[in-house]
Amino acid sequence: MPPFMHEKANLMTDVTNLPYRACVGVMLINSDGLIFAGQRLDSSVAAWQMPQGGIDDGEKPRAAALRELWEETGVTADLVAFVAKTDDWVTYDLPPELLGKVWRGKYRGQRQKWFLYRFTGRDDQIAIATEHPEFSEWRWIGAQEMIGSIVPFKRAVYEQVVAAFQPHLA
Repeated sequence: MPPFMHEKANLMTDVTNLPYRACVGVMLINSDGLIFAGQRLDSSVAAWQMPQGGIDDGEKPRAAALRELWEETGVTADLVAFVAKTDDWVTYDLPPELLGKVWRGKYRGQRQKWFLYRFTGRDDQIAIATEHPEFSEWRWIGAQEMIGSIVPFKRAVYEQVVAAFQPHLA
């Protein structure tokens, strides 16, 4: 089967006709300009990432970013200060082996708006043991380590996000 096609319900679908899932991402930095990175709970390999998730119907991207941050890290809006956001949406395509397996095959990848927040709380106020945990552990890391720690198909996104927010990082 060509890499741009996948089989779902016995139908061949050209993935270029599938939409991108609307999503937000949050780069949370501490007072040293280091980035919050969480080890994905559902991954058998080292897969560190920043908080991210879908935008609910009718939800504004900035509100979605704060909701996702809280859902994944326990960090509430009163513990962060808005710094910046990406001007444009950043997209990525799923690799062929994940097409049709994630998001019930409805999307080819994600279209993300990224937000940069400075964490104003204490490390003990970060609580990844949430109602629906996404991370098994977390740490503060530098920008280049963050880029090197993400799964390869999201690396270009992280490079763009780091470049956009570079003036605010350590």
